[in-house]
Amino acid sequence: MKTKLVFVICFIYLTLSLPSYAYIDPNTGGMLFSIVLGSITTVFFLFNSLFYKIKEKLFSSKILAKNKHNFVIYNEGKQYWSVFKPILDEFEKRKISLMYFTSAIDDSFFDESYKYIKGEYIGKGNKAYFKLAFLHADVCLLTTPHLDVMQLKRSKNVKHYAHIFHSISFSMNYRLFALDYFDSVLCDAKFQVPIIREIEKKRNLKAKKLPVVGSTYMDFNQKRLKEIEIEDNKEYTILLAPSWGKFSILNKFGELILNDLKDANYKVIIRPHPQSLVVDKKLIDKLMEKTKKYKNIKWDFNPDNLKTLANADILISDFSCIMFDYAFLFNKPFLYLKTDIAFEALDCSDLDEVAWRYKILNDISKELKPQNGDIKNIVSIIDEMKNNLNIIENIKNASSYAWENRGESAKRAVDFLVQTQKELNE
Repeated sequence: MKTKLVFVICFIYLTLSLPSYAYIDPNTGGMLFSIVLGSITTVFFLFNSLFYKIKEKLFSSKILAKNKHNFVIYNEGKQYWSVFKPILDEFEKRKISLMYFTSAIDDSFFDESYKYIKGEYIGKGNKAYFKLAFLHADVCLLTTPHLDVMQLKRSKNVKHYAHIFHSISFSMNYRLFALDYFDSVLCDAKFQVPIIREIEKKRNLKAKKLPVVGSTYMDFNQKRLKEIEIEDNKEYTILLAPSWGKFSILNKFGELILNDLKDANYKVIIRPHPQSLVVDKKLIDKLMEKTKKYKNIKWDFNPDNLKTLANADILISDFSCIMFDYAFLFNKPFLYLKTDIAFEALDCSDLDEVAWRYKILNDISKELKPQNGDIKNIVSIIDEMKNNLNIIENIKNASSYAWENRGESAKRAVDFLVQTQKELNE
């Protein structure tokens, strides 16, 4: 690898080191530097790719024998362990070999003691995608979208790519072309099937296999609830769990909301999105400093959110998928802030009707409307939501609609993957 990199750098250096007497202003210089840097990166990866392709041609039989897998799962982050854990357990139970690649060096997989499943940390980002581009497998399952659109490219030696969702409320809520080049999509419920078919038809795509298996990560969390300790005689608890970035409720109205909640006779837990600690760190530090004198306000940064969700009586959020996890797991209400989402950048923008995720919100929650003074009166709105039996009933109905085959998702998913691999080899 070092030899190849030196070769490319020397080539670029010799190419660019000719005498030059022209003046370049700082802005143009910065732009040219970016172009040169981008060119170096592109040439390096092209050279690297060519190197591996030549190696593959010369030693194809040995490479295939060493790296060929019947089943592969790729996990791009530790947060998706709950999606794959039930599936891995089912493969292990059936004594079927599987290769698990992960981009999380601290993946919970490495705490397991599987006999039939092997695992490997393959790095993050382009390093992982480069390795996966040369993957040899019959079936590859992943929850990473935008296959063959963004950096993650299809390998010509993978026969079948399957996508599994990590959000129960999915209804073409990914960015454009997220699922276009998968061979199958494992659906949470039947309502997702006609939505995907509509997109396929409009984009003239090949029809995918669309088995309705259920939600593995929701099954995983529901099973874990038996281990969660619910506090006895606890105070009524409000959980503020925003997403991150400039459109999040904490960024737009954090101080206003906390100013109202500080005087409430309720316990308040603020649980920022993990990415907030990177993107919104200054804001988090500022709000923590302002609220440390209020005894009823606590901050929660625990990576595992299930215990906090279980002990909350109502949730306040914005566009985070945690809203649906909370409502469907606990049959409890939530408040949400409607943000300025660029729908034209989402897959659902190509649908004739509004995506289910957005249609159902008014039935199972209460929208906070700043123009009506809702942010300043958030405590009184919470009081009104407490005994809203209609919303609780709507949540139960929506949950049944969007989350099918409860407790059976892993079995159904593995049934599909095994059958698919069998058909490919027949």
